[in-house]
Amino acid sequence: MKITEVKLALLSAPLRVPFRTALREVSHVEDIVVEVHTDDGAVGRGEAPPTAAVTGETLGSIAAALRGHIGPAIVGKDVRSLEELLLSIERSIVGNTSAKAAAEIAVWDLYAQYCGLPLYKLLGGGRNILETDITISVNDPETMAKDTADAISRGYDTLKIKVGENPALDIERLRAVRAAAPKAVIRIDANQAWSPRQAVNLLESMQAEGLNIELVEQPVKAKDIDGLQFVTNNSPVRVMADESMFSPLDAMTIMQRHAADYVNIKLMKCGGLANALRIISAAEVYGVECMIGCMLEAKVSVTAAVHLACAKGAITRVDLDGPALCSADPVSGGAEFNGKQIALPDAAGLGISGISGLRYLD
Repeated sequence: MKITEVKLALLSAPLRVPFRTALREVSHVEDIVVEVHTDDGAVGRGEAPPTAAVTGETLGSIAAALRGHIGPAIVGKDVRSLEELLLSIERSIVGNTSAKAAAEIAVWDLYAQYCGLPLYKLLGGGRNILETDITISVNDPETMAKDTADAISRGYDTLKIKVGENPALDIERLRAVRAAAPKAVIRIDANQAWSPRQAVNLLESMQAEGLNIELVEQPVKAKDIDGLQFVTNNSPVRVMADESMFSPLDAMTIMQRHAADYVNIKLMKCGGLANALRIISAAEVYGVECMIGCMLEAKVSVTAAVHLACAKGAITRVDLDGPALCSADPVSGGAEFNGKQIALPDAAGLGISGISGLRYLD
C-alpha cells in the first residue's frame, strides 16, 4: 500500500454570518484539501486552513510546503509504516503546522482504512457522539444578542463568545448575550486582546455582575506565559491556554507552571494527531483537562478532531463548530452535525467518501 501521489485542491464554503474576532474577520472558509493516493486505489484526505494571524500560514505557503517538501517526503513510502511516515512529515520542513496536519490527517485516514477501523476505534475510543459549543463572533451588543438567540433556537446550550476587540464594550456585550441566553454555559475568548491586569479586572467585573462565565480563553498575548500565569493565579474565572500552546513542549511548560487551568488542542497548531496525542499524554500525567478546538475549518479536518475527541477522555470540552458555521457542506460522509450533536459513522478511516466543488491546483 504505497503512496503514489499527493494532490492539492481548494475547498470553498460561505459562512452563515461573518466570523469576527479580536484578530481577524472572515466571510467564507477557503482551505487546502490534501488527497494522498496509493497504488491500490485508496485515498486519504486532510485539510488545512490559512490562519496567518495564528499559525503564520497562508494558502500559498500551505500549498508550497505540501508541494515542495511534505509531499515529496512521503511519496513512495508504505502506508503500513505509519511511524516512519509521521516522522517523514515532521522532518520535511520546520514549522508549517497546518500543512503538516493536513498531510498527517490524510495518512492516518489511509492507515485506519488499511486496518478496517474508524479512526476513533484505532485510537482506542468507544464513544462516537459528542456535543459542541458554537461561537458567537465579536460585534456590537445588539448583533451578538441576536446571534445568541439564533444559536439557542438551533439547540445549542454552550456558547463561546468572542470578546476583546474593544475591551470597554466587552461587559456590555456579555450583558446582552446573557440576557438572550440566561441558562446557557458561556465561555469567552479574548484572542490575546488584554493585558494581564486588565484581564483580571475585567473578569472580576464580569463575575461581580453575575454573568457566570465558565472560562476565559487566551486572555493575554501568546508568548506572555508569565502574564497568563498571573491571570490564572488571580482571576475568579478559570483560564484556558490556546495560542500560547502549539507543541507538546509548550503544553508541558504551561502544565508544569500551572500557567492555565485548561489547554485547547487544535490540530492545525500542533501539526497533527501525533503531537495532539503527546499533549493528551502530558495532560493525563498532570491531571489537566483539554478542549478540542478548530480554526475556521470545514469538515475534513474537523472530522479528524472529532475522532480524536471520541478516543480520549482527557478531552472534556468540545469546540468543533467550524462546519456548523458554514451555510453549505460540500463533504460527503465524515462527522454528522445535527445542532450541537456530532456523530461519527462506523466507516473505516475518517469515513469521508467525497468532496464536491473542489478546484484542483496545478
